[in-house]
Amino acid sequence: MDISTVLVTGANKGIGKEIARQFVQAGLTVYVGSRDAERAEQAVADIGGDARPLVLDVTDPVSVAAVADHIDVLDVLINNAGVSSAEGRAAQDEDADTFRRIFETNVFGVVAVTNALLPALRRSAHPRIVNISSGTGSLAAAVTEHSGYRGGFASYRSSKVALNALTVFYAQSLAEDGIKINALAPGLRRTDLNAAAAAAGGDPAEAAAGAVRLAMLPDDGPTGAFFSWDGTPLPW
Repeated sequence: MDISTVLVTGANKGIGKEIARQFVQAGLTVYVGSRDAERAEQAVADIGGDARPLVLDVTDPVSVAAVADHIDVLDVLINNAGVSSAEGRAAQDEDADTFRRIFETNVFGVVAVTNALLPALRRSAHPRIVNISSGTGSLAAAVTEHSGYRGGFASYRSSKVALNALTVFYAQSLAEDGIKINALAPGLRRTDLNAAAAAAGGDPAEAAAGAVRLAMLPDDGPTGAFFSWDGTPLPW
């Protein structure tokens, strides 16, 4: 498929950085989004190739607007930037400000960036959006007796439930534009997002490969779907 330009949010470390690295290795131009200019520059130096630093704070309307003005044509948007609560508390133990902070990045930031970059995506012949979600954002999995979280990480998990819903709604409303949008559950990885993921020891590059596959879907590929990192369809 003929694509050349990718933007990855939150790409200065973790899964986002590995996604950027794999796209660069495939010969694409990749904008490495980061809130901090120095960290973006360092990530670009590590990745090499045609990686380009891009200061982007998904929670800052001015920053988002500046990025939209900077990019004329965009083939792939990876909404990867995300935050969590370190404590992993249940809903009754987290205050509303914690929920607001998590949703500001994981949900509202995705809306802001996606909407701002739609003009650039519409100029692409094969526009794709991948939302980095979480298997813990599956309501179907949460209500089974085998769910291990039992109400924990309520702010983070509910933000991913909302992100999954947005994936469906965007896919439906953007279908006529030819924009495919899907959600990916990367699995537990060695990242800074939470201690459990770091302890799990999963390779971020493995999850990144799943995001790249979704970004390279053919024109008859799925949209509005939820997949595990290995391509297995997941229940909402």
